[in-house]
This record gives sequence, structure tokens and C-alpha cells, in this order.
Amino acid sequence: MAEGSAAVPSTELLEWPKKDKRRFLHAVYRVGDLDRTIKFYTECFGMKLLRKRDIPEEKYSNAFLGFGPEESHFVVELTYNYGVTSYDIGTGFGHFAIATADVYKMVEDIRAKGGNVTREAGPVKGGSTVIAFVKDPDGYIFELIQRASTPEPLCQVMLRVGDLNRSVKFYEQALGMKLVKKVDRPEYKYSMAMMGYAEEHETTVLELTYNYGVTEYTKGNAYAQVAISTDDVYKSGEVVEHVIQELGGKVTRKPGPIPGINTKITSFLDPDGWKTVLVDNEDFLKELH
Repeated sequence: MAEGSAAVPSTELLEWPKKDKRRFLHAVYRVGDLDRTIKFYTECFGMKLLRKRDIPEEKYSNAFLGFGPEESHFVVELTYNYGVTSYDIGTGFGHFAIATADVYKMVEDIRAKGGNVTREAGPVKGGSTVIAFVKDPDGYIFELIQRASTPEPLCQVMLRVGDLNRSVKFYEQALGMKLVKKVDRPEYKYSMAMMGYAEEHETTVLELTYNYGVTEYTKGNAYAQVAISTDDVYKSGEVVEHVIQELGGKVTRKPGPIPGINTKITSFLDPDGWKTVLVDNEDFLKELH
């Protein structure tokens, strides 16, 4: 086959991400004291500790927490590296968000338990949705959003990007996400796009924020990645490679099984350097059980 023709993927392949069975599985990040964070998330946010594992030969432990079982909910995967008590969050990571029926009450509960409230509960600027912001013990920010009911309380991961249109295009083409909402706020000098696999109130979304004139951010070493499910890591990986050639980014792990666990994954960086891991659906369920 001529080199040129190999570089042009079929229309069917490029459509694959939109047909694939995808959802957000977990957000992975590092914490300085696993038990302290578990206590804060369960007592202040009402999350459940779903599972915990210790890998002494690799010198780290994980804890998985969320508002429902991993089979159907987005969860946080906390990593504690032996002996490392603090991390640099950097300027690029924004926040996670939790939807709750009563933000005012949650803020009072968090304050009563010694939590750090960085923005009091109240309507957003120029709107009616009640929000608040709190910081966890490691300095990660959580936005609390008032919603009457929601199938997925852990509802947002906010990341800052240097070119919003490029990022939207990347997540649409490489990951099959839909642009569910786009807002431009010139009075506050920022724009943002919500990307996901269903409407904002039904699922977890990636909130990409562009601050006017800011094209680069520091990544720090605290936040790691989001994991998303796929029915075929090889096909998905092929699409990602093609999109990266056009829009930028980098494949950090070619599709294939993880030694020892055999779960098939592929991982890559978007044009801003934010990492995503695609995980085989069946392998993920096997790993849980």
C-alpha cells in the first residue's frame, strides 16, 4: 500500500467514537494522606468509599470514591505515593463539581466539619443557579451546584485550555464527545465549553475554560487524568492518532493490555497536555469483579 493512502482513515473509522459505548469512568489524582481525604469526601460530600487497594511493591495505594457503583457512576481514583505528602496543583487544573439539592446546607455542613469554604453559597454572577466553592485538604477545588435531582452528582471536571475551538474539535473528533453548552463571557474575559456524552444535567461533563489571551498553564504534578470507557481500544487509538496529527497532542501509551492486570488501555495527551486514558469496557468490568 502506498504511504499516502495509509494515512487517510475511512469515514467509518472516524465515525467510530460517536457510535462507541463511552462514559466517564474516573478522574485520577494524587493526595498527600489517603485516610484524611477519604474522611473529608465521605463526611463532607457524602461520597461512599467503593474500594481501596495497596500496591506495596510499587509504593502506592489507591482509593475509589463516588456517589454510586463504578459500573454506572463517575468516581474519583485517589493515589497516595508512599512518603509524598503534598503536590503542586498547577494553574491549569480548575475544579471538580458536585451537584446537590441544597448547596446552602452542604456549605454549612462542610464548614461545621472544619472545611475551607472559598466562595459562599449564592447565585452565580448574572444568573440564578446557586453555587459555592470549597477546597479539600490537598487544595483541590470543588464547585457545589444546586440541582433538584441528578443521576450523577459528581458532574464536572474543569480544565483550562489555550485555544477553545481547537479543544472542542479535539474532544469531538478524538473522543466522540458532544458540545453540550458553550458560553462566552466577555465582561469576565473568558469562554467555556461543556463536553460530554449526554446533556449536562444527566451526566459528567468536561468543562473547558479559555481565559482571554492565556495560551499556556502549568500542569503541576497533582491531577493526573480522566479515564473513559470504549468497546475497542485499538480502533479508538487509531482515531486518536489521526486527530493528533491534525490538531496536536501525543500518544503516551499505544493500545494494549496492562502487564499483570491485562486490562486493555491506550492513553494520550490533548493539545494542551491534558491526559485521557481509554479503557476497554469488558476488561474494566472484569477488573471490578
